[in-house]
Amino acid sequence: MSGGLRATARIVATRDGLALLSGEGPLAPRRTRAADGGFRVTLVGAMSAPLGGDRLAVEIEVRAGARLTVDAAAATVALPGRGGGAAHYDVRLTVAAGATLRWLPGPLVSAAGSLLFLRTTAELAEDARLMLREELVLGRYGEPTGTVTSRLSARYAGVALLDQETSFGPGAPEGWDGGAVLGGHRAVGQLLCVEPGFAHDPVPVQPLGDTAVLVPLAGPAALATAVAADGLRLRHALDSADAALRRVRSGR
Repeated sequence: MSGGLRATARIVATRDGLALLSGEGPLAPRRTRAADGGFRVTLVGAMSAPLGGDRLAVEIEVRAGARLTVDAAAATVALPGRGGGAAHYDVRLTVAAGATLRWLPGPLVSAAGSLLFLRTTAELAEDARLMLREELVLGRYGEPTGTVTSRLSARYAGVALLDQETSFGPGAPEGWDGGAVLGGHRAVGQLLCVEPGFAHDPVPVQPLGDTAVLVPLAGPAALATAVAADGLRLRHALDSADAALRRVRSGR
């Protein structure tokens, strides 16, 4: 459907600094202080988005040897537009050899009546590192969820690490809220960690409470998945996964 907002944020990090930092409309990237070295950018929502019909994009490139963290000042809320139709949010991540990216956006809340397609694509060179967090909250407090479809694809040195699609809400495949998927929970998320050392020394399977687990992937990566009653409990579960990954890396 035409007529929606079009906006793109672009970030390029090098060893020496941020070579590019630009945003449009609701996507306002701001340089902020990094706590652990490297560079940090925080995405600030300058207006309500995405609405039905909007097309938003975030493009991040981390060049050889650079370290970058990108996070968000607040949650993103997908809302229905006046004319209906779907909103699209595309995230494209490119990480060069020897570079590190931590992509840690805030939760994405699927408000009642909204329809959103979220696509995240990560392309990593050999010896690149990535920490990627995704959090979906299905409905605001006291309301039903909208419909959200998330596609996550990650490649390392040209080889696929992960390519998955999930869909929740009205119109999603039957059973999305059943015991084999959400089991009645209202928040779902994942934490993808790409670490070259995991190729020859994979992360062991680790339950993280009753509704979260950390598993190795084929290749130099591990994936934590979790469901929870709300966004706060989901963040706690994914923080536990992050801590477990830190312990694994520090012990090698």
